[in-house]
Amino acid sequence: MDAPQGEDRLVSVIPVHFTNALEPQIHLHQFPLLTRPLEVPPSAAASGKRIRARVKSKVRRLEVHVPVDTRAEVWNAERSKELGTARVEDDKEKNQELPKVKQREVEEPRLPEVRMRSEQIPHNGTYILGVLREGRLHLHPISETHQFRPTLTYMDMHTRKTRRNRGGDDSDEDDGPPPDPDEPAPAPAPKKEKKPTGPVKEIQVAVRKTGEASGPQFQGGMSQVRREMLTLIHAEEDERWEDFEYCGGETAEANEAFESVFSTSFQELECKSEITSLLKDVPGL
Repeated sequence: MDAPQGEDRLVSVIPVHFTNALEPQIHLHQFPLLTRPLEVPPSAAASGKRIRARVKSKVRRLEVHVPVDTRAEVWNAERSKELGTARVEDDKEKNQELPKVKQREVEEPRLPEVRMRSEQIPHNGTYILGVLREGRLHLHPISETHQFRPTLTYMDMHTRKTRRNRGGDDSDEDDGPPPDPDEPAPAPAPKKEKKPTGPVKEIQVAVRKTGEASGPQFQGGMSQVRREMLTLIHAEEDERWEDFEYCGGETAEANEAFESVFSTSFQELECKSEITSLLKDVPGL
C-alpha cells in the first residue's frame, strides 16, 4: 500500500554511534584555492621532497608547505631565485625563518615550496564528522575549522627591493601603519603669529621613570580596536613555529587515525533532551 501523497515514507533505519575519543584533535581543513590533490608533484617526489607542516598553537595558526613542480615547462628558475631571496628577507623581518633549513654560502635561496597558511573559521553551531560504514553511522565532533590559502607576503618584500634597486620613488613604501579610520582627520594647524619675547626665566624639569608595562607600547591616536589588532600581530610574530609531521591520506599513520574515529562501544545512550527544546533551536520553526 502506497503512502499518501505529501507524506514522508520511512526508507530505512540506521544505527548511530557517537564518540569523542579524539576530541579536540579532529579538525576540518579546507583549501578553497587548491585545484589539484594535496600531494607532492612527481618531479619534486623524484628528488626526495615531501610535504611539511608547522603550527603556532597559541594563536591557532597552521602552515602546510607543498613542494612546487620544478619542470622547465611550468617553472621559471630565475624568477624562483628572486622570490626565494625575498622570502628569506621577509622571514627574517617577521621572525619566521626556518631553523632547520640552512643555505650554503655559495648557494642562492630559491622558492622551493608553496606555503598554505590557515585562517580559523568560527563555528556556527556544532560541526560533526559522519562516516557511514557497514550500515552504521559513526559521528565524531569537529573541534576547529581552518581554511588554507597561499601566503604571498614575500611579494611585498620583493617589490620594495626592486624599487630600491631601480632607484625609483620610495614614497609608496610602508613607513608604518596606515591612518586609523576611526580617528577624525587632523585639522590643519593655524599659522602662529610671532609674539614678543619676554625675559628669560630658569625652570627645573624632573623626569620620573615608570615601570615597563607588559606587551608592546603604541603611541599616537590609535583606537582601542586597532591597538588590539597590532598586539595580536606582534604576538603571532613572536611565537615560534612547532614542526609537525605531515602524513598523506594513504599512509599507515593516517589509516590508524581514521580507524580511531569509529566507536567500538555498543552502549546505548540516554537522551535527556526534550523534543520541544530541540524544535525551538531549529531556525525557521
